Amino acid sequence: MQQRPLALMLSATILALAGHYAQAQPAASTAAAAPTTRAQVKMERDEFIKSHRWDSISETWVLKPEFEPPADMKGRAQVRQERDDFLKNHRWDAVSEEWVPLTKPRVISQLSRDQMRRETREFLRTHEWDAVAETWSRKRK
Repeated sequence: MQQRPLALMLSATILALAGHYAQAQPAASTAAAAPTTRAQVKMERDEFIKSHRWDSISETWVLKPEFEPPADMKGRAQVRQERDDFLKNHRWDAVSEEWVPLTKPRVISQLSRDQMRRETREFLRTHEWDAVAETWSRKRK
């Protein structure tokens, strides 16, 4: 049950990355961009509905077969693997509220569900996916 929010968050991240590449604009035009209008929101929704379908089994939006993500975009498995690699080599210290590097990597599969849930929650609270660099980076405070 608790994997659904994580899966939904990863799906939303991937969709946001796809939208970012599809609607990329030069930096000069973003500074003077007007607020999003209702018509623009409706158009974006319609484009999304054309390219996605609701999967009732996984309870998430999935890309339709005829639409493919950009070739250079990392897949969900790669993003998740990078997160797990970070969690394997770091431990959240609640006292100092910092990630502490481990001297020896830990085995993620041996963590309890509760431990993994807490560590993942802290990771998502302190890190964000950088679409430009295609890597996880610390959130700015």
